[in-house]
Amino acid sequence: MLFVIIGHDGPDGAALRPKLRPAHLDNLRPLAERGKVAIAGPFTDGSGSLIIVDMDSEADALAFAQSDPYTTGGVFNRVEVKPFRKVFPE
Repeated sequence: MLFVIIGHDGPDGAALRPKLRPAHLDNLRPLAERGKVAIAGPFTDGSGSLIIVDMDSEADALAFAQSDPYTTGGVFNRVEVKPFRKVFPE
């Protein structure tokens, strides 16, 4: 099941992001290697990041988002997790 994770950067996000990026990517890598990350990256306006993941449940996606180094380290001051249904491309 697909879930959209939106991480909203806090006031210190821009300063903290480069320091925490290696840990953040290390956290994503196992999911990506299993084909569970559809897309991931920062918004170009500096407001946060988007990750679309394939997880068993919304609770799993939320736990993943809340344990991410960007969340625990203060880059994100808020994360949203929403179920997502891919329509296009088929």
